[in-house]
Amino acid sequence: MNKILLAAVALTAGLATTSAWAEMTVGVSWSNFQEERWKTDEAAIKAALEAAGAKYVSADAQSSSAKQLSDVESLMAQGVDALIILAQDTQAIVPAVSAAADEGVPVVAYDRLIEDPRAFYLTFDNVEVGRMQARAVLAQAPEGNYVMIKGSPTDPNADFLRGGQQEVLQPAIDAGKITIVGEAYTDGWLPANAQRNMEQILTANDNNVDAVVASNDGTAGGAVAALTAQGMAGIPVSGQDGDHAALNRIALGTQTVSVWKDSRELGRAAAEIALAMAGGTEKASVEGAVEWTSPSGTVMTAKFLPPIPITRDNLPVVVDAGWIPLETLCQGVSNGPAPCN
Repeated sequence: MNKILLAAVALTAGLATTSAWAEMTVGVSWSNFQEERWKTDEAAIKAALEAAGAKYVSADAQSSSAKQLSDVESLMAQGVDALIILAQDTQAIVPAVSAAADEGVPVVAYDRLIEDPRAFYLTFDNVEVGRMQARAVLAQAPEGNYVMIKGSPTDPNADFLRGGQQEVLQPAIDAGKITIVGEAYTDGWLPANAQRNMEQILTANDNNVDAVVASNDGTAGGAVAALTAQGMAGIPVSGQDGDHAALNRIALGTQTVSVWKDSRELGRAAAEIALAMAGGTEKASVEGAVEWTSPSGTVMTAKFLPPIPITRDNLPVVVDAGWIPLETLCQGVSNGPAPCN
């Protein structure tokens, strides 16, 4: 009760009032740390909590939905005041949300949907990310054979992305300009699985592939590795997350686009929302919150941040934002696009 009273006072003055949050602890359950970006997200969450005077504890589920359930149980046993969960499996994690709700612990569904109205859904507009990916690839390959390398089948984002991609590609499909000759989910979003899928699709089509719509930078990296092995590096390939390796591939010309979702902003927002809800703020009263209905009809309270497509035409944006050092972006690049020229 003392924590809630302190937080209520702090909410009237903003999160800068650090003393009021000194007794707050936010627990973060990560699905895994295989993707480069989660380290960036974590740093942003930690920084925001530290600035507010709150504590951070976390656990890594190591791509196991069963471990994530026990991780959340462990975090709650540590007395956390709020949870931020990057779900490994949108359905398997629901019992953890139920347990948190029973204890009065608010939950932020971080980046990936948890199909439960008791969670606050915070992410980027992933349907628009899919549209941006498809637009960039279609601009480079308006005709030909397309391959769709999707995300994990247990992550709803994979289908949100795929839906956005299809919206953009459908008119060209209907006009007979492009044909989807291969499509596969990527278990766990693992680049090695994406590479294997891409290799199998190339073999099945005698390498007759003109473009690849890959759903994130890890799967893009796997697809590019398979293409490179066949001497096909340079055909249009999409991705997302702004991974350093992917941005370098854009500068090199082996990847077309990475839709940049500035995870520093997402992490900061997650920390602030978690603290606000721990302090008694209702989900609907969170700044920027909207009512959103999932494809299956679940009504959620959500907040969506805007993504930015990064191509050879606007690479300076990520350098100017301090997202990637110039030397990392331009490694191995000669006579490349700005700022690598």
